[in-house]
Amino acid sequence: MNRFNDLRQKMNSKYRETVQRRYYTVTGENPNEKILDNLIATGESETFLQKAIQEQDRGHVMDTIMEIQEMHNAVKEMEKNLRELHQVFMDMAVLVQGQGKQLNDIESHVNRANSFVRGGTQQLEVARKYQRNTRKIISARRQGRGGVGWGGVGWRRILI
Repeated sequence: MNRFNDLRQKMNSKYRETVQRRYYTVTGENPNEKILDNLIATGESETFLQKAIQEQDRGHVMDTIMEIQEMHNAVKEMEKNLRELHQVFMDMAVLVQGQGKQLNDIESHVNRANSFVRGGTQQLEVARKYQRNTRKIISARRQGRGGVGWGGVGWRRILI
């Protein structure tokens, strides 16, 4: 009989701890002995806790739903931004493709201009050589040599 009473007392103690823990979980406050005894004696501990849990769960569910809705809206906004970014890249691709021919034309014109500049540089070197030779001839004629002393070298040989 003592074992039965001990077991009964142990079960009551555990049940009391359970009710106390649930009450604290629902309300955030530790119940005093009077509230705890009242809940256990009247049997309202289960109904009180169920109602509180349902209300809390409803609030918790509503909070969760709001959080999910906010995340969903953020994801939708991100999708919209990604679509806009994709469109920007597509527009850039079209522009680059459209201007690719122009870029190729510009490159070919630059290459042609480069070859013309090189050719012009060579022609300037030849012209400078002609200029020096012409100045020599003019200077010699002014000094009165006039062709004498040149050993019969023609104009063509002087210029080359």
